[in-house]
Amino acid sequence: MGTSGWVYPPWRGTFYPKGVTQKRELAYLAGRLNSVEINGTFYGRQKPASFLSWAAQTPDDFVFAAKGPRFITHMKRLKDAEIPVANFLASGVLRLEEKLGPLLWQLPGTLQFDATVLAEFLALLPQTTAAAAKLGARHDDRIEDDTGLQIDVDRPMRHALEPRHVSFQDEQCLRLLREHNVALVVADTAKKWPYFEELTADFAYARLHGDEELYVSGYTDEALDRWAKKVRKWHKRGDAYVYFDNDAKVRAPVDAMGLSKRLH
Repeated sequence: MGTSGWVYPPWRGTFYPKGVTQKRELAYLAGRLNSVEINGTFYGRQKPASFLSWAAQTPDDFVFAAKGPRFITHMKRLKDAEIPVANFLASGVLRLEEKLGPLLWQLPGTLQFDATVLAEFLALLPQTTAAAAKLGARHDDRIEDDTGLQIDVDRPMRHALEPRHVSFQDEQCLRLLREHNVALVVADTAKKWPYFEELTADFAYARLHGDEELYVSGYTDEALDRWAKKVRKWHKRGDAYVYFDNDAKVRAPVDAMGLSKRLH
């Protein structure tokens, strides 16, 4: 249970009390929630030292989900993605080790389902950290620091896909996701984008972007009760990752803690 990112200036002096420096914000959040999405990986390449630092600031049972680069999802649109994916894997995400959760691949709303493109992309995604390190070794010269490829042990890897076009509501798409054990993200987007709730992997992944207004509105007690019921149902068949992205009015951490309290 967590939020989509943790570096938000409006949270300072509200969720983050005065006196909590920016360097301590992740540790403060990790003391109240058990997971977070790394948004920075979507916007630009990070360094191995950053992932090591984030891991060091959080409890042993904390989990990071990492958002795949928009260069792959929005610019390449999943095509010819081998080297960009290799670069992402070599950037240091594997240094999170046991704290590495699913990799999130958020698609643009204009990207329609293409079975061939999706099948090739899903086949590319590594299912273990050893396979990820092997693929990452194919990186190009944009990666100068190979320490990002170091792994301590071989662990399973998980992936989640968040499509934003109704054409992905297709049995062929669902079949491909199930074949590769990739979760179809349950995204609550205040009806901005299509809503999918099919479970296609041995875990569930949900992103709550706003109950009534995208990125802005919070979730009422009744809404959180409904989501808690869903999460309990998902937990019966495996792990569930839930992230609040309604950060504009500092609702994300409050709602995440509210849902977490209901579940525990």
